[in-house]
Amino acid sequence: MGADVFTAGLGRLNLVAAHGAEKTLMRGFTSVRDPGGPAFELKEAIDEGLFPGPRIYAAGAMISQTSGHADFRRPIDIPQSYSRDLTPLEVMASVSIADGSSQVMQRVRENLMRGAAFIKLMGGGGVASPSDPLDVSQYTVGEIEAAVEVAENWGTYVTVHSYSAKAIQNAIRGGVRNVEHGQMIDKETAKLMKKTNTSVCLQPFYDDEDAIPFPPGSFQEGKYHEMISGTDTAFELAQKYELLFGFGTDTQGMPALVERQGAMLAKLARYFKPWEVLKIATSQNYKIFKRSGPRDPYPGENGVVREDAYADLLLVDGNPLENIHLIADPHKNFVVIMKDGKIYKNTVN
Repeated sequence: MGADVFTAGLGRLNLVAAHGAEKTLMRGFTSVRDPGGPAFELKEAIDEGLFPGPRIYAAGAMISQTSGHADFRRPIDIPQSYSRDLTPLEVMASVSIADGSSQVMQRVRENLMRGAAFIKLMGGGGVASPSDPLDVSQYTVGEIEAAVEVAENWGTYVTVHSYSAKAIQNAIRGGVRNVEHGQMIDKETAKLMKKTNTSVCLQPFYDDEDAIPFPPGSFQEGKYHEMISGTDTAFELAQKYELLFGFGTDTQGMPALVERQGAMLAKLARYFKPWEVLKIATSQNYKIFKRSGPRDPYPGENGVVREDAYADLLLVDGNPLENIHLIADPHKNFVVIMKDGKIYKNTVN
């Protein structure tokens, strides 16, 4: 069951999202970050117990410059007046296109008003977007600083979509605390990330069975292959410089790939020991979640097993410390799934 996030109406998206949230929980993911999109009402419905699903740390609309990674307008749609109408994606609060510090600050404040736990900026070229080359930096340091100042005034942080070393360094100069992706970092950038305690959520993207499909020969396909060419180096640098490293998927709203969350996590065994993979998905992710500070919607302890922490537990049929690939098939191998002390799955005989 799917929906095109760029064309579906908000009503259908919410229904599909509620269905997907339950499936995410049943794959063993009890807390997630949503770095862009209209997830606030879904989060509230889950928190109220109307639908089963994970806790959601929501960023709200992805904030993008004109021609940036979240600007999906056609060239025929521009130029527009400075008092232009909002695009359909802006109306449903999936994206916000903002240029200049004052517009960026307004869009950040709007997301915070809706209840954002953190803020997401598009800081560099993207794969799926139609206009921007992968190597470009997006937003000036001044514009990024404006977003960071507003977020920090509310006690939270800014994360940035960036692949390239240039874009990441630009974002760090602006005060960004976390990087989504980072497949094209270099040694200098990794050192800067370590020095500034900038965390990274890096996906194991390759030309394999989970490759994101784009039309052959398309601009997007070329960018995808350019991006994945740096994956191994990025993981090696993250290890070498002991960066605070989190796990995410970035599956572009494609149901077949979303179903493979566990399989994507298991791919980290290419670089990490099984216990390290589990730590990345639990306590290390938790450290990144906690960068929301007082805007954390779930202020209890998570990602750990101790008294007074959230009672989130998985019982696995087998030992993932010996065979991490057990987590790739949660439907078969997760026999108990518990969130907040409530058991959502129990197939123990």
